[in-house]
Amino acid sequence: MSFFDTETLSRQIERVPYARMLGIASCGEPGRFVLPARKSNIGNPTLPALHGGAIAGFMELSAMITVLQGEETKRIPKVIDISIDYLRAGRFVETYSRCKLNYLGRRMLNVSVVAWQESEDLPIATARAQFLVKD
Repeated sequence: MSFFDTETLSRQIERVPYARMLGIASCGEPGRFVLPARKSNIGNPTLPALHGGAIAGFMELSAMITVLQGEETKRIPKVIDISIDYLRAGRFVETYSRCKLNYLGRRMLNVSVVAWQESEDLPIATARAQFLVKD
């Protein structure tokens, strides 16, 4: 498996408009991303807490970009299924994700994603996503 350099990875993120809107960036290592604390990502302003859709979008896009890295494909992979488990409230601070590719054959990939804030040992959400990479 080969991974892109930081500049190429930034271009891959820029290809996805929703990733740009959320502000997703690479943390400098393969399969690890950061979602900055942006007011536009708040769902409950009284706490304040991140919107569940922003967390889900961050995790799905982290998985998709990881697939783009691992497969070195120019085509955006097709999402077949994604399942998100919310474990605790996402506070208004930077949020991180780590993705792991699990191959399911020649055409399918499963990606495990963990999202956390202060400590990776205290995830705010986990996800499993399946992608069709070649059709």
